[in-house]
Amino acid sequence: MTIPKNTICLWFDKDAEAAARFYAETFPNTSVEGVHRAPSDFPSGKQGDVLTVNFTVLGIPCLGLNGGPMFKHNEAFSFQIATEDQAETDRYWDAIVGNGGEESACGWCKDKWGISWQITPRTLSEAMMAGGAEAKRAFDAMMHMRKIDVAAIDKARRG
Repeated sequence: MTIPKNTICLWFDKDAEAAARFYAETFPNTSVEGVHRAPSDFPSGKQGDVLTVNFTVLGIPCLGLNGGPMFKHNEAFSFQIATEDQAETDRYWDAIVGNGGEESACGWCKDKWGISWQITPRTLSEAMMAGGAEAKRAFDAMMHMRKIDVAAIDKARRG
């Protein structure tokens, strides 16, 4: 296993391996590369417990650390997943929310481990990058959504 120059470290209470395996089942170009056990007891675990998990999410290297309950995830960090259409948007949203996660506003949801995800159709990002009236219409439409409705965003873009 090659050690990447930059890796996102995600702190979990104790479920880093379960989270990494869920991500690998849910997203393409996502895999679990290694599960590493503690060589001795540590403050939140025992020798032999899963300590770290090396995995990728859509090609982004991550390290899941089972560090105990003292730090919680929040919206200050999220994965933003660009989707091509409503079917892909629905698939990822439903997988995350349907596996013990929760909906939020404007295309955001959390998985059952507290990691935030932005499931963002490309049409919404393209509208925002276009600026002007198109961006305002798409933004205003998005502000009333939980999961993004691609058809509604496209309609707002057209005016």
